[in-house]
Amino acid sequence: MSESDPKRIERSPEGTPARGRWLLAIGAATGFALAVAGIAENAPGPAWPEDAAATVNGIAIRDANYQRALAALAQDSREPLSDTDRAHVLNRLIEEELLVQRAQELGLDRSDPVVRNTLVAAMIESIVSGVGQQEPDDDEVARFYDDNRDFFARTDRYWVRQLRFAVSRDDDGREQGDARARAEEASLRLRQGEDLAAVREALGAASVVPLPDGFLPANKLREYLGPTPALAATRLTTGEVSDPVRGGSAWYVLQMVERASSPPQPLEVVESQVRAEMRRRAGDQSLRSYLDRLRTEADLRFPSS
Repeated sequence: MSESDPKRIERSPEGTPARGRWLLAIGAATGFALAVAGIAENAPGPAWPEDAAATVNGIAIRDANYQRALAALAQDSREPLSDTDRAHVLNRLIEEELLVQRAQELGLDRSDPVVRNTLVAAMIESIVSGVGQQEPDDDEVARFYDDNRDFFARTDRYWVRQLRFAVSRDDDGREQGDARARAEEASLRLRQGEDLAAVREALGAASVVPLPDGFLPANKLREYLGPTPALAATRLTTGEVSDPVRGGSAWYVLQMVERASSPPQPLEVVESQVRAEMRRRAGDQSLRSYLDRLRTEADLRFPSS
């Protein structure tokens, strides 16, 4: 009797061996994604589908997927699969399909956010899988690189100097002192051409962690200054002085000594990145086109305003 004969199915005996317990993970690992991908499909008409290992309430479990599950188990096992193992695998796929069907009856595919997210992720994967598998030729890669040179440029670097005026507080947490006023005066004096070191000494600016006097990438500026002052610094042009910028418990005045924009790296250095980005964008475009088609075909209605 062939393995695909529905009468071949047997109930798994009690005391399944340890590797049989591994099969319990089949449903958890595949879940609703396998239903979306086609592990179980409507059996066409009353005739037994030739490529089905079993049917569950009219839904066919495809023999190809059954064979893949067997192959996965065989790869994990040191011994040849027994008839019991084969029956156990098929029973697990049947039980998975029963759970999928019951979940759909209960509306979990619509009401449970975890199930919905799994379904959405499975659909996206099925749409974008295979897109861009045909590698672009060298001319296509070169054209894409030329059109997106800035995307593959190295990170810009910034040579910034700072004056930091700490904010003090009283016992009730109220701010005291003139930190902001001193920061405003410092900004004015720097714009008038005074030396930063002289302004620092005159107005009592102090840094907890001194900023290195040289070029730094933006992520390092954030480590020294904090996110808000660092963002303000990266927006300055060479020689420009900022207005006072509040960051944490201090006011900052920032001076851009120089900024260096790194040129794009040569294509031969970043070719793998270029190809990966081409594949990513092709997948995004495929998904966008698919969603646009679904929207066009759908009956969308909204409440009247």
